[in-house]
Amino acid sequence: MNNQLRCIIVEDEPLAAEILSEYIAQTPFLNLTHICNDAIEALDVVRTHPVDVVFLDINLPKLSGLEFLKTLLHPPKVIVTSAYHEFAVQGFDLQVVDYLLKPIEFSRFTKAVNKLLQPHRAPADLQVNTKAAQPVRPYYFFTVNKRSVKIYLDEILFIESLKDSVSIVTKSKAYNTHYQLGELEELMRSDNFLRIHRSFLVAVDKIESFSAAEVEIAGRVLPIGRSHKEYVMEKLGRGA
Repeated sequence: MNNQLRCIIVEDEPLAAEILSEYIAQTPFLNLTHICNDAIEALDVVRTHPVDVVFLDINLPKLSGLEFLKTLLHPPKVIVTSAYHEFAVQGFDLQVVDYLLKPIEFSRFTKAVNKLLQPHRAPADLQVNTKAAQPVRPYYFFTVNKRSVKIYLDEILFIESLKDSVSIVTKSKAYNTHYQLGELEELMRSDNFLRIHRSFLVAVDKIESFSAAEVEIAGRVLPIGRSHKEYVMEKLGRGA
């Protein structure tokens, strides 16, 4: 796959590094280039090779992960992988993309790496294209039946919260994935996605009609929750 994000793993535990390697191999937009056993080796890699993403353990020999991060003048994107939750605040202070606690499930890994995909911006490599270049359609990968499935945002009609998963509904198909609706609301935060109910997140440009109580999308009538009504009316009323 072209325009993959080049990533390295900085991890001194072989099993943890192997698991991350397998997860990366299952993620089409990631390309693993190096596995480093410590931060000193990682420093050399970052200084001599193009690196877009670092999967960084905190508890490392010689130099801790956080100290390594502080040494970088222009750090790549970083996803922390650690068995210790107490370093999370420090990590986010250093602008890490996400903080994963071991043992890491593939579904949680997918949530983290999706944050690397900014819906309305092309990856860095694509931003030097000529004026004639085609715009990049924003998408995310979602874990569906233990597979990473690419779903373009402009194909989504709405997302419905189910008992222990959510259903991402497009014109042609519905995909069940183990997210919380609030997580998707945050992940896909843009003017085009609107939370109208505790159970529904909708694509605004797919709304065919609406009232104070409901919206209609592709023939499906979805309720507007009482606690969401004022906000929804404000958002939908702007263009009315």
